Amino acid sequence: MKQKNLTTTVTEFILLGLTQSPELQRFLFIIFSIVYLTTWLGNFTIIITVITEHHLHTPMYFLLANLAFLDVSDSSVNAPKFLAGLLSQRKTISFNECFLQMFFFHFIAGAMSFCLVGMAVDRYVAIYKPLRYLTIMNPGVLMGIVVLAWLGGLAHSAVQIGLLLQLPFCGPNVLDNFYCDVPQVIKLACTETHLVELQMVFNGGVLLVMIFIILLISYAIILVKIRTYLTERKHKVLSTCGTQITVVCLIFTSCIFIYARPFQKFTLDKVVSVIYTVITPALNPMIYTLRNAEMKKAIRRLMRRVLCSRREINI
Repeated sequence: MKQKNLTTTVTEFILLGLTQSPELQRFLFIIFSIVYLTTWLGNFTIIITVITEHHLHTPMYFLLANLAFLDVSDSSVNAPKFLAGLLSQRKTISFNECFLQMFFFHFIAGAMSFCLVGMAVDRYVAIYKPLRYLTIMNPGVLMGIVVLAWLGGLAHSAVQIGLLLQLPFCGPNVLDNFYCDVPQVIKLACTETHLVELQMVFNGGVLLVMIFIILLISYAIILVKIRTYLTERKHKVLSTCGTQITVVCLIFTSCIFIYARPFQKFTLDKVVSVIYTVITPALNPMIYTLRNAEMKKAIRRLMRRVLCSRREINI
């Protein structure tokens, strides 16, 4: 009965960040500021290139542009607060802001996971049904994939935050992390959380494992099919699938490490969190552009047009 009468009295959380060393904090601020700017520059370059280059108005590049938008949005949920914290000795976040941060982070990350499934479906159809590819992956289907991805992310996040909001927070308010996340916040609840943790691991971790397995199986099937193609076609498809497999492994292995196990503290938790919250969104555009000859040519044409227009304005 005593636990049922507990109410939330915490108004803010204290974030310990990555390090307490002022010198190291300044150094990390410079490094991660560059990474964050690279994330914006790289992903928006992809988005603008896909929009302006008419020959890139295909299902694959439409989904790639959506993934780039998700990358920018995902990194922007945590990175600004993280960078501001590196310049401050006392890092705090209000209770409401903390829960909003968790909601949008899991919302966008969930949408990204389902978007990657959609990209795998796109590659499967392109390889197994090449003559009917544009008919099957028509604009209606593409919009359906994107909408379902966003709705899936919304449902996942709503369940996570809904379970958290039922818990009372009336005691400690120190988070050993650089942003608010479910595994750390749930440990601060002043009630028994074992059942809620199991529900969250199932909603987050098990879902991640299932999606990861589905993606690995789908790409394995695609790679087997590629063996029957001619050499020129084979290299092109291998390049496309290879970049997507790289992205899938980067995202899912790090996320599974955090969310598909009991919420206990491990030494590598912060390092892994940096990988999928800050590093991966910056790597995605580089992986796709450096391994995709068509995208690189389109970006060069876009850069030339921008430079030429600037010269005409100056003249």
